[in-house]
Amino acid sequence: MTGAHGMRPAPGPDQPPIPVRLVTFNTHHGVGEDDRHDLPRLAKLLASAEADVICLQEVDRHFGDRSEDVDQALLLSRALDMQLAWGPAIDDARPGEERPRQYGNALLSRLPILVSDVHRLPGGGEPRSALRTMIELDGGTLWVTATHLTTRSPEERAAQVAALAGLHTEHMEAGVLVGDFNARPEAPELSALRDRFTDAWELAQERDDQAGWRFWQRDEGLTHPAASPHRRIDQVWVSEGVSVASARVLDAEGASDHLPLVVDLEVGSGV
Repeated sequence: MTGAHGMRPAPGPDQPPIPVRLVTFNTHHGVGEDDRHDLPRLAKLLASAEADVICLQEVDRHFGDRSEDVDQALLLSRALDMQLAWGPAIDDARPGEERPRQYGNALLSRLPILVSDVHRLPGGGEPRSALRTMIELDGGTLWVTATHLTTRSPEERAAQVAALAGLHTEHMEAGVLVGDFNARPEAPELSALRDRFTDAWELAQERDDQAGWRFWQRDEGLTHPAASPHRRIDQVWVSEGVSVASARVLDAEGASDHLPLVVDLEVGSGV
């Protein structure tokens, strides 16, 4: 891994904050509510967000028939003309095949990716990982760690969250943790995040979601299941040095069983 020492710090108090639009989205390996794998539909939805950084979970690379054995991460990065960082959670070599079956987290960026590394998370069952990147800004940097936590138990999620929190060290300046946490933001197992990070949805100066006529759920940021969301498990957490101008949940337009979360960050402005 490339070290962070010597990199330019986040903007100082005499510099204006740097805007960064970030999306986090569990793509359900490109299979929508109609049970159809449709990567162009997914790409069109992502393009409409006009984001600087897009963090995707449940992405396939030559995984098999469910996603037509394509390299989803590469195809999406090309379709959107964005840089790609890849963080497999499953990496299975197939006898007689040149390419392994891979599944995990992808990060797409319009901004230069300076650092990218993958960290296995503790726990049993389906393997889980975190993709940590450093993004170059105009006059600063932003660390982005993307993940997808286990559904198995709160105890395993707590161990994974502790590992995640440890990936963001003091010299990193501004940073965000994003992804599908499979737990509500106030869940006890996320306490290690709350020690050093703040829930972007709560910080946002403006909020909007897909509650529609359900006025009792308005502005709650619910993202799952897409057809009738009642869980806020897709989240963005920000460190000191990052504030949140707005957060909104987009209509997935049938592209996944989750809804995408878009946050407009301001790096270098504090929280």
